[in-house]
Amino acid sequence: MSEHCQEPLCCRPDDLHCALAIHTQKITDSCRDKDCIEDIRVYLSRESQQTLENASGAKVRTADLIYTSVNVTPVGFHPNHYCIDLVFYYRIIADAMVGTCRPATLYGLAMFPKRAILCGEVSGTHIFTNECSKLDICEDHMPRAVVEALDPMVLSTRIGCGCSPDPCAQQIPESILNIFDEELVTCGEHKKLYVTLGQFSIIRLERPAQLVVPVLDYSIPTKQCCDNPGCSENPCDLFARIPFPTAEFAPTGCDQEQNCGCGCDHSSDCDSNCSCERNRERSSDRSCERSCERTT
Repeated sequence: MSEHCQEPLCCRPDDLHCALAIHTQKITDSCRDKDCIEDIRVYLSRESQQTLENASGAKVRTADLIYTSVNVTPVGFHPNHYCIDLVFYYRIIADAMVGTCRPATLYGLAMFPKRAILCGEVSGTHIFTNECSKLDICEDHMPRAVVEALDPMVLSTRIGCGCSPDPCAQQIPESILNIFDEELVTCGEHKKLYVTLGQFSIIRLERPAQLVVPVLDYSIPTKQCCDNPGCSENPCDLFARIPFPTAEFAPTGCDQEQNCGCGCDHSSDCDSNCSCERNRERSSDRSCERSCERTT
C-alpha cells in the first residue's frame, strides 16, 4: 500500500494494513476574520428597559453567542463562488447604576450581520438519503457552509437616546425570542443600550467527497467506561498511577545563563569575589612574575 503514502517519513508502509474508502467533507475554501463591531443595539427585556430609563450609566458584563444563522446563495457575476450571509445572535448581560443602590442586572439581545464570498466549486449532483421524507431533497448541488466562532469580547458600552424605529428588530426569529423569559422592547424607548464587541470567526465551504486513505488500524477505545464521573475505586490505586513529581523537588528560580562557571551562584558576591575575568588576569600576572624570576 506504499503507493497511497505521499510522505514516506510520516507514513511507513510497514505500518499500513489496508486501504479504506471513506466519505468525508472536502473544504473547498475558507477564511478567518476579526471583526470589531461598534455600537450595536441591545434589545432589552421590558423590565430591564424600565431600569435603564432611570439609570445614570450601564456597563455590559458578558456577551454570549447563542446562535448563528447561515444562508448560502450563488453569486451570479462570479462562477463557482457563493455568498454566505450570517447573523450572529448574542445574549447580553449588563449592570445599570441606579442612584446609590447596588447595580441592577439587565438582560437583552444583540445581533450582528456578516457576509462572506467563498469558492464552493461546481457540482451537478443531487444527494438523496433514506433520512429524507418523500419528495424532499436533503441536499442539492449547493455546498455546505460551516461557521466556527468564539464568544465575543466586550470592548465598550454606552447609552444613547432616540425614538427612531429599528428595521433589524423586525427580523428577529421567533425561536430566538423564546429564549428570553420576557418580551423584548424594540420600539418606544427613550434610552438605548449600545455595545462594542470583538468577534473572532472562521468560515468555510464544504462538499462531500469519497477518498481512499491508508489505514494504520481501526480506532478502538482503550479507556474503560465507569458508572459515574468519579469512577469509585480504591483511592490508593488511583494514587499509584500518578507519576512521582521529581521536578517539584529540584530547586529552581535562578537564571542559569548568569552563572560565570566559577562555582558561585547568582548573588552579588559573584561579581565581586568570583569574577572569571579577574581570575584570568590574576593567573596571567602570576605566570608573568614566575617567568621573570627564572630569567633573573
